[in-house]
Amino acid sequence: MNASEKRLALFLRALGSVCCLAIVAVFMPRAWMAACHQFLGLGVFPDGPIVEYLARSVSLFYALFGAVLWALGSDVRRWGRTIGILAAVMIGAGLVMLMIDMRAGMPWYWTGAEGPTVVILGVIMIVLRTRADMAAQAVLAPRPVAAAPKPPALAPSAPQQGGKPKP
Repeated sequence: MNASEKRLALFLRALGSVCCLAIVAVFMPRAWMAACHQFLGLGVFPDGPIVEYLARSVSLFYALFGAVLWALGSDVRRWGRTIGILAAVMIGAGLVMLMIDMRAGMPWYWTGAEGPTVVILGVIMIVLRTRADMAAQAVLAPRPVAAAPKPPALAPSAPQQGGKPKP
């Protein structure tokens, strides 16, 4: 694995590790969710099963996404195409998240952090993947072969018995 591939793998694993932390919210008590909701300035945590269901299931998907990033980071050359597709999807998803946050009336700090961060992370993935691909291709590219030395000029042949030299 070349240095560029190592950087991409490290990035994917670091991002995956952060995403895996969302597993805590899957199992945290509802009272903790309500306290976090209030702390973030989002008001009183709404009562009802759909709110808790969505909070826990989204957290589970973030954790699963983190596990996928870890898996992709295990062999970035093999999964390069998938990493590129995922990066492009992240850029699109970040833009959609930005629109959703604005439409939902999320606080400015949330709107400014969520969608744009996902876009930036997607761009970083594309840049790192492109560099890793270029480095891998440089290693695999055929190197020019030095020209073979010219054979020495042949000396005229010695005359054969009986006379004339052979041409």
